[in-house]
Amino acid sequence: MAWVLRRIGASLLLVWVVVTVVFMAIHLVPGDPAELLLSQGGSAPDPAAVAALRGQLGLDRPLLAQYGSDLVGLLHGDLGLSLQDQSPVAADIAQRLPRTIELLCAASILALGFGVPLGTLAGIAPGGMLDRAGAAVSALLLSVPVFVVGTLLVLVFAEQLGWADAGGFVPIDRSLAGHFAHLAMPALTIALGLGAMLYRITRAAVLDVALRDYVRTARAKGVAPRRILWRHVLRNALSPVVTVFGLQFGALIGGTVLVEYVFNYPGLSGLLVDAVNARDYPLVQGIVLVISVLFVAINLTLDLLYAALDPRVRGR
Repeated sequence: MAWVLRRIGASLLLVWVVVTVVFMAIHLVPGDPAELLLSQGGSAPDPAAVAALRGQLGLDRPLLAQYGSDLVGLLHGDLGLSLQDQSPVAADIAQRLPRTIELLCAASILALGFGVPLGTLAGIAPGGMLDRAGAAVSALLLSVPVFVVGTLLVLVFAEQLGWADAGGFVPIDRSLAGHFAHLAMPALTIALGLGAMLYRITRAAVLDVALRDYVRTARAKGVAPRRILWRHVLRNALSPVVTVFGLQFGALIGGTVLVEYVFNYPGLSGLLVDAVNARDYPLVQGIVLVISVLFVAINLTLDLLYAALDPRVRGR
C-alpha cells in the first residue's frame, strides 16, 4: 500500500511540474494573443484596441498572478475560457478527447494483437522463417516515419484500391460502419510502428526467459511445453513488454498529431496545433494538462500491473 501511495504522489507531482513548464513555455513563445485576434488582412491593429483586449483577457497582469489564478482554477476543475471565442476550454476538450482516446485504444489493441503473439512465436523458435521475416518487417516499420506510413496507406487503400476512405470522421450515432471505416486506417498507421516495437521486445524477452535455469528444470521434469510457455515464460517475459508499452505511449500520443493531420481526423491533437498557432494560452494549457494526466494515469496503471506481474518491484 505504501508503494502505491508513493507512486500516486510522484504522479501528482509530475502533473504539477508539467503544468508549470507548459505555462512558462507558452508565455515565452513570441507573439501577442491580443494582436493575433485583432489582426485582419495582415494589417497592424490599433494599439489602444490591443491594450483594451489584453486587459479584458487578463493578459496585462503580472506573470505570477496569471500563474496563480490558473493554478487555483485547475484545482477547482476550471480550465478557463478560450481566448479565441470565449468558449469553455473543458467543453472544447470534451468534444475532441473521446475521439483521440478511441484512436489510441484502437491502435493499442491492434499493436498488442499482432506484436506480442508474433514476438512470442519468434522467441520460442529463433532463426526460423517467422523470426527472419519479422526482423526484416519490424526494422522497416520502425525506420519509416508515421506520416509516411499514413500517406502510403491512403495512396494504396484509398486512392488505388478504393477499399477505404482517405480521411475524415463520421460520428458513431450517424453510421456505425462509417465510423469504424474512417477509424481503421489512422489506427492501423499508429499500430504498425508500435506493433513492430512490441514484436522486438517480446521476442527478446521470450528468448531470454526461455534460456533461464528454471525453464530448463521444468523441461527436464517433463512439464508440458504449453504449460511452460504460459506459466514460466510469458509471465516473466511480459514485464519488460508492459514497461516498454508504457514508455512508448508518450510517443503514441505525439504520433497522433501527424496521423490526425494526414487523415483529417478531428481529434485533440489537431485542436492543440490550432491553439498553439493562435497563442490561446488557456486552451493550450488545458489540452496539455489533459494529455499529461492521461499519460501519467496510464503509466501509473502499467506500474501497478508491472508490480502484479513481478512482486519484487513492490519491495524496491
